[in-house]
Amino acid sequence: MRALTYFVAVSLDGCIAAPDGTFDAFPVQGDHIDWIFREWVDTLPTPGLEMLGLKADNSRFDTVLMGWNTYAAGGVASPYQHLRQHVFSRRARDVPDDITLTDRDPVEVVRELKAEPGDGGIWLCGGGQLAGRLLDEIDRFVFKVNPLLLGSGVPLFAGRDYDPRTLTRVASRPFESGVVVNEYVRG
Repeated sequence: MRALTYFVAVSLDGCIAAPDGTFDAFPVQGDHIDWIFREWVDTLPTPGLEMLGLKADNSRFDTVLMGWNTYAAGGVASPYQHLRQHVFSRRARDVPDDITLTDRDPVEVVRELKAEPGDGGIWLCGGGQLAGRLLDEIDRFVFKVNPLLLGSGVPLFAGRDYDPRTLTRVASRPFESGVVVNEYVRG
């Protein structure tokens, strides 16, 4: 069965973006970026891949899920052309033909995607509201913990009541940049 991975940058205080939805406080230089280029190239936007002369091999993911705010923050009409793109929005919006815009229940959509044949992964790109709705469907959590405090902003999992979950750490990788990538699966 296909798996859903939440691969996201997060601050030390649990925010994935500033209060206005921007994420430019997160460092975009350092040895952790080189690692992303090598190990997680599927998560780079298509324009970035082209600019860097890289090519996504879809070895990790063939599908990406985004909430509307995450999609809109990128400022690119079709940010991940190398992946099947699903954008969740409660309102009708104009998007390119290669993007599936839906107001359906994200849990239903994810369950359908997981049931598809093949082993291509599904990447939950963001945002916090969507992650909060999909918490019970996420199979793997990969948090790029950045050495900064935002003070407030978009939480890693928004809209959730107190409901502790235990995860099992399967990897942790520190970088000279101060970023630590922690990877977890359900406990």
